[in-house]
Amino acid sequence: VLLQIFDAFKPRLHDSNSKVNQVALEAMHRMIPLLKDNLSPVINMLIPAIVDNNLNSKNPGIYAAATNVIQALCQHLDNSLLLQPFCTKAQFLSGKAKQDLTEKLA
Repeated sequence: VLLQIFDAFKPRLHDSNSKVNQVALEAMHRMIPLLKDNLSPVINMLIPAIVDNNLNSKNPGIYAAATNVIQALCQHLDNSLLLQPFCTKAQFLSGKAKQDLTEKLA
Protein backbone atom coordinates (compact mmCIF):
# COMPACT_ATOMS: atom_id res chain seq x y z
CA VAL A 1 0.00 0.00 0.00
CA LEU A 2 2.81 2.44 0.89
CA LEU A 3 4.45 1.74 -2.47
CA GLN A 4 1.21 2.54 -4.32
CA ILE A 5 0.78 5.79 -2.40
CA PHE A 6 4.30 6.97 -3.13
CA ASP A 7 4.11 5.86 -6.77
CA ALA A 8 1.26 8.35 -7.10
CA PHE A 9 2.93 11.02 -4.92
CA LYS A 10 6.42 10.89 -6.45
CA PRO A 11 5.60 12.84 -9.65
CA ARG A 12 4.46 15.79 -7.52
CA LEU A 13 7.96 16.01 -6.03
CA HIS A 14 9.26 17.19 -9.38
CA ASP A 15 6.13 18.71 -10.88
CA SER A 16 6.65 21.36 -13.55
CA ASN A 17 4.35 23.68 -11.58
CA SER A 18 6.66 25.14 -8.94
CA LYS A 19 3.84 25.68 -6.43
CA VAL A 20 2.76 22.02 -6.67
CA ASN A 21 6.39 20.94 -6.39
CA GLN A 22 7.00 23.07 -3.29
CA VAL A 23 3.79 21.94 -1.54
CA ALA A 24 4.69 18.29 -2.25
CA LEU A 25 8.15 18.79 -0.73
CA GLU A 26 6.63 20.50 2.31
CA ALA A 27 4.13 17.64 2.69
CA MET A 28 6.99 15.13 2.44
CA HIS A 29 8.80 17.04 5.17
CA ARG A 30 5.78 16.63 7.46
CA MET A 31 5.35 12.92 6.60
CA ILE A 32 8.91 11.83 7.38
CA PRO A 33 8.71 12.12 11.20
CA LEU A 34 5.45 10.18 11.15
CA LEU A 35 6.59 7.36 8.86
CA LYS A 36 10.29 7.17 9.87
CA ASP A 37 11.91 3.82 8.98
CA ASN A 38 8.63 2.63 7.45
CA LEU A 39 9.79 4.63 4.43
CA SER A 40 12.56 2.08 3.78
CA PRO A 41 10.68 0.27 0.94
CA VAL A 42 10.31 3.53 -1.00
CA ILE A 43 13.49 5.40 -0.05
CA ASN A 44 15.35 4.44 -3.26
CA MET A 45 12.48 5.90 -5.27
CA LEU A 46 12.08 9.01 -3.10
CA ILE A 47 15.68 10.23 -2.88
CA PRO A 48 16.05 10.88 -6.63
CA ALA A 49 12.61 12.53 -6.76
CA ILE A 50 13.54 14.79 -3.85
CA VAL A 51 17.07 15.60 -4.99
CA ASP A 52 16.81 15.83 -8.80
CA ASN A 53 16.20 19.44 -9.84
CA ASN A 54 15.05 20.47 -6.34
CA LEU A 55 18.46 20.86 -4.71
CA ASN A 56 19.69 22.86 -7.72
CA SER A 57 16.48 24.86 -8.01
CA LYS A 58 16.81 28.61 -8.47
CA ASN A 59 13.45 28.93 -6.68
CA PRO A 60 14.41 29.63 -3.04
CA GLY A 61 11.19 28.04 -1.72
CA ILE A 62 11.79 24.77 -3.55
CA TYR A 63 15.46 24.69 -2.57
CA ALA A 64 14.61 25.34 1.09
CA ALA A 65 11.85 22.71 1.08
CA ALA A 66 14.16 20.11 -0.51
CA THR A 67 16.89 20.92 2.01
CA ASN A 68 14.38 20.51 4.85
CA VAL A 69 13.29 17.12 3.49
CA ILE A 70 16.90 15.89 3.30
CA GLN A 71 17.48 17.13 6.86
CA ALA A 72 14.33 15.36 8.09
CA LEU A 73 15.42 12.13 6.41
CA CYS A 74 18.78 12.36 8.20
CA GLN A 75 17.09 13.04 11.54
CA HIS A 76 14.33 10.44 11.44
CA LEU A 77 15.62 7.51 9.38
CA ASP A 78 18.34 5.03 10.12
CA ASN A 79 21.40 6.46 8.37
CA SER A 80 22.24 3.05 6.91
CA LEU A 81 19.06 3.33 4.79
CA LEU A 82 20.26 6.64 3.35
CA LEU A 83 23.92 5.86 2.68
CA GLN A 84 23.58 4.01 -0.65
CA PRO A 85 20.93 6.27 -2.25
CA PHE A 86 22.80 9.42 -1.16
CA CYS A 87 26.12 8.09 -2.51
CA THR A 88 24.51 7.10 -5.80
CA LYS A 89 22.92 10.51 -6.26
CA ALA A 90 26.02 12.44 -5.17
CA GLN A 91 28.05 10.77 -7.94
CA PHE A 92 25.84 12.19 -10.67
CA LEU A 93 24.90 15.59 -9.29
CA SER A 94 26.57 18.90 -9.96
CA GLY A 95 26.68 22.34 -8.40
CA LYS A 96 25.05 23.14 -5.09
CA ALA A 97 23.16 19.83 -5.00
CA LYS A 98 26.39 17.83 -5.11
CA GLN A 99 27.90 20.01 -2.38
CA ASP A 100 24.81 19.72 -0.16
CA LEU A 101 24.52 15.96 -0.50
CA THR A 102 28.25 15.42 -0.02
CA GLU A 103 28.09 17.41 3.21
CA LYS A 104 25.22 15.19 4.41
CA LEU A 105 27.24 12.10 3.59
CA ALA A 106 30.23 13.39 5.52
